[in-house]
Amino acid sequence: MPYALGIDVGGTFTDAVASDGAGRIVSAKTPTTPSHREVGVLNAIEELAGELGIGVEELLAQTDYIAHGTTASINALVQGTVADVGLIATRGHRDSIYIMNAEGRTLGRSAHEIQDTLRRRKPAALIPKYRALEVTERIDYAGRVLVPLDEDEVREVARSLVDQGVEAIAVCLLWSFKNDAHERRVRELIHEIAPQLYVTLSSEVSPRIREFARTSTTIMNAQVGPRLRSYLTPLQRRLEDGGLKGPLLVMQSEGGTITAERAPEQAITTVGSVLSGGVIGGMRLAEQLGHRNVITTDVGGTTFLAGLIVDGEPVMAPGSIVNQFPINAATIRVHTIGSGGGALASVDTGGNLRLGPQSAEAVPGPACYGNGGTRPTNTDANLVLGILSERGLLGGRKPLRMDLARQAIGEHVAAPLGLTVEEAAIAIHEVQNAQAGDLLRRAVVQAGYDPRDFVAYAFGGAGPAHCAGYCRDLGVSEVVVPLGPVASAFSAYGLAASDVAVSTELSDPSAFPIDHRALESHYTRLEADLQRALDRQKVKFHDVTLHREIDLRYSMQVNELAVAIPDTRFTERTGEEILERFEEQYERINGSGAGYREAGVQAITYRVRAKATLGFPVVLPEIEQADGTDASEALLEERPVCLDSQTGFVSTPVYDYARLRAGHELVGPAVVEVPTTVVVVPAGVTGRVDRLGNLVLSYQ
Repeated sequence: MPYALGIDVGGTFTDAVASDGAGRIVSAKTPTTPSHREVGVLNAIEELAGELGIGVEELLAQTDYIAHGTTASINALVQGTVADVGLIATRGHRDSIYIMNAEGRTLGRSAHEIQDTLRRRKPAALIPKYRALEVTERIDYAGRVLVPLDEDEVREVARSLVDQGVEAIAVCLLWSFKNDAHERRVRELIHEIAPQLYVTLSSEVSPRIREFARTSTTIMNAQVGPRLRSYLTPLQRRLEDGGLKGPLLVMQSEGGTITAERAPEQAITTVGSVLSGGVIGGMRLAEQLGHRNVITTDVGGTTFLAGLIVDGEPVMAPGSIVNQFPINAATIRVHTIGSGGGALASVDTGGNLRLGPQSAEAVPGPACYGNGGTRPTNTDANLVLGILSERGLLGGRKPLRMDLARQAIGEHVAAPLGLTVEEAAIAIHEVQNAQAGDLLRRAVVQAGYDPRDFVAYAFGGAGPAHCAGYCRDLGVSEVVVPLGPVASAFSAYGLAASDVAVSTELSDPSAFPIDHRALESHYTRLEADLQRALDRQKVKFHDVTLHREIDLRYSMQVNELAVAIPDTRFTERTGEEILERFEEQYERINGSGAGYREAGVQAITYRVRAKATLGFPVVLPEIEQADGTDASEALLEERPVCLDSQTGFVSTPVYDYARLRAGHELVGPAVVEVPTTVVVVPAGVTGRVDRLGNLVLSYQ
């Protein structure tokens, strides 16, 4: 029987899901192994095989594909554990990466941080200046060669960088997105000197106007590409040696996969791969439940992630920012804060309780894990409050230490604030809910949407324990906790259910609307490039759908909006239709009447995305129907649980999820124990088990 596997390597846990395409899905959760992440991946596959009752070799031999989401790229950039990179730029233009387009002090900062003028700082440079070298060449805005490439100079510069011991070279020449001939020749000359050296070209990674963003994207691609290759290559080899016949696919920020062989070339597209899995899983679940607008909330061990699905599709962004440097790579728009189950609680010098962004991660983990952690976390607070049982998670294989949790909270939070351990624990719990609720409001309202038009999905190891709290004030119609066979491995389910995705783009700044024949020419070229990119994947897929976009802005503005273009023939009316879409989208975000066409509109970048289905139906199965709404047969115990600082500890029924059936209802306060998580149903909330085994929470 064939299988599809999804593997989500997070900062604390590695989650995995296996589907047989016929309705059977099993999941597994194992600790992430930070120093050798492939070990955690193989451990998770072994757990899946055990759940299926077969051997690892048999499972791999029957696997059609493995879709893998990894934190390797984003962690390397954030932590600075990247390859030593050299830059080759057009003479006179290497300093763009240091000048930072005058944005260096504000990029990626909140409004509060931007207003704090005295503390604003540029980030550390991506590479030292002695590794940023220049060559003589010049291409103009139309792609015409004004000054030929000085090849002897390129050889000299390349030898200098190789002698410095760089692991990769980024090549970013002026106007190369209009004519890439010089960049391609530079790569050929570098490989004459160092055939195996990793070389990345801006014309391939980021063919967009704006020199600074293009250069930063190319450098960061070179920084993470070699390390991603050194991780994926041995992982793929070990999987193939173990019997894997299908491809290893890697999730990208835009919500689709590429093969492990191609991923290092476009390493920057994998930066948000783990963030995308949960949103894609939410999209697939929404298709089964008939929901069009969804807020996805993923609370893992390290982070809280929020994404939006509107009219059945994820909300996208043309790029992102890491460490105050822009990345030109299409991505699912995901908002994040360091406020997961392992978020560290502390008291600052002003006597304020802080939660995150630092995390206990997998090692040493929360204090209650008994692995050497001594600082309190959100998980420790939930144990003290009775939300978690000392039996722990993973079917009792991970018992929790109440004494260590109380000791950590008492020393680091309760004593400094003059509170009891229980009071400090509920304060931690409520701060978590407040931080998450604030993020959700920003994510939805700042995107121009009304939360009342959405359903919220809550998953991850810690999401179900807090979702009723952080969604209470949003005004959503209901909160769905995806349980069933995927439980807290929901992001891994999204990976297994994802498609192959590739995209191409080109920049051609001009006044809009342009002649419809020019539009036809641009998109014909892009779609031909896409077909070649799909062919290079060497993966068997079925239906291919194309999604066209164009980035537009009003004249003299800095930022563009990505506007979808209908997949129809271009006519004289097409330009006007695109402008109408742009104005509608602009006013939805910025307010009615904010548009001003008289200022003129500019087209900047044209883009086409392709999604190719793998033909494997990864869907959640339906569960057994209950005879009625009474869930007493699933009652496990009653224990004191504190869910509110005003009411304190209340004797609360605790239910065993394995005994719940479709149609069962729970009236809060209640707790539902799942092997890998717990669901909290506070007072004033009702929980109903739907046909897929999800617990649907609604406010009374």
